[in-house]
Amino acid sequence: MITPPDRPDGRAPDRKLRVETHGLDVIADTERKGTPRTLFWPWFGANVSILGLGYGAFALGFGISFWQALAAGAVGIVFSFLLCGFVAVAGKRGSAPTMVLGRAAYGVRGNRLPSVISWVLTVGWETVLCALATMATATVFGRLGWGGGTETKVVALVLVAALTVVVGVMGFDLIMRLQTLITVVTGVLTVIYIALVADHIHWSAVSAVPAGSVQEFIGALVFMMTGFGLGWVNAAADYSRYLPRTASSRGVIGWTTFGASLAPLLLLVFGLLLAGSSADLDEAVAADPIGALTRILPTWFLVPFALVAVLGLVGGAVLDIYSSGLALLSAGLRVPRHVAALFDGVLMIVGSIYIVFVADDFLGPFMGFLTTLGVPIAAWCGIMLADLALRRRDYDEPDLYRPTGRYGDVPLTPVLLTLTATALGWGLVTNSTATWLDWQGYFLHPFGLGGRSGPWAYANLGVLAALALTFLGTLTLHRDRVHEQETLAPSPATDEGASL
Repeated sequence: MITPPDRPDGRAPDRKLRVETHGLDVIADTERKGTPRTLFWPWFGANVSILGLGYGAFALGFGISFWQALAAGAVGIVFSFLLCGFVAVAGKRGSAPTMVLGRAAYGVRGNRLPSVISWVLTVGWETVLCALATMATATVFGRLGWGGGTETKVVALVLVAALTVVVGVMGFDLIMRLQTLITVVTGVLTVIYIALVADHIHWSAVSAVPAGSVQEFIGALVFMMTGFGLGWVNAAADYSRYLPRTASSRGVIGWTTFGASLAPLLLLVFGLLLAGSSADLDEAVAADPIGALTRILPTWFLVPFALVAVLGLVGGAVLDIYSSGLALLSAGLRVPRHVAALFDGVLMIVGSIYIVFVADDFLGPFMGFLTTLGVPIAAWCGIMLADLALRRRDYDEPDLYRPTGRYGDVPLTPVLLTLTATALGWGLVTNSTATWLDWQGYFLHPFGLGGRSGPWAYANLGVLAALALTFLGTLTLHRDRVHEQETLAPSPATDEGASL
């Protein structure tokens, strides 16, 4: 199919919207469309959220200066989304969702372990984004005098959740259309927001923020990685799988990285300037990252701000609910994709109700969530990237669905590597603000890093350690297995893909 150049989302002009029927199955060549540049739209739309401004306050919260926070943020954002770009290449090489392609490394049923982890991460993210959109709407209505209490929050939650679930259930085509719209609308309104609050920046205050230690810098860098690219890496091939096989791999990497990184980088810079200029704003962001930003806005722009905030957060939640449904199927649930997405939507609503109406702290549990799940996802990412780097041929797609095929059923090496790296990683991170995670950090004292209250306690070294251990371990231990797989003749076609 030839995609006309005037359609940025890569759709044919006469394509009608319908519920996507594809689940874990391979996308046929006749249905592949677009060019790598079409990946810009979903990735930009999912990451243009005003929440990016809040990360400025989060970064400074590590006790580092503006320049240190800027460096940590830039490196963390670009590097982590570059990992997404590499994983996205697997999509166009294998035509299947990310969690199905992981079977080449983990085996058909062994891959259920990372699939469950991926499902928990994406459901968690969509819940956080839905809750933030609800709180932001209530804050805006409160400032306007329209009521920002329980009734407003209930209505906002219903509308946000409905939009997210409907688009996630409909699937790929509607997602691509919505993300294009979100990109344009939120991009314009975000620029207006920045112009309106620019006079609240005081460089003298920003430049006076003292510098932190190396450990604090590393902690901020890893937090940025887990808050951005490592939160998406397990879904990075879900959209590139619709590209033609002939699409440029460099283009896939470049457009994924560029589209996902552009908005967060710009928003981070401005967020750092705002948070560094006002200690009160810095503290308020921890409780309500989006709503706190309304304090410095003129009243007439509050409604447009609510629009840009909600659309940006929904853009991320939509991609998450789509990928969480695919991860749930890959974990072994045998239902149609849209049913899995609907089930995840129910969990998202329940979780959002807890965050909005019950929890009294956002930042502590949020950081604990990111760091804790960031460790096993980093471990999975290391294995996935090393496996992809070792392969010289495209995936044998039929064998991705056969436990008796070349990729095996439950190979022990990747499973043991993941478990070992996760155990090591959790021993090197701490989450003092989330009391239910105070068991972590058990290796900090034995490794001579000062224990749970020492200088390395909040450097989050466990995420980097898990990524490095599994990547190097897979390159060393997996090479012969990949070579053996690629010497086998192509497998005959199978129709098992819908059920495994």
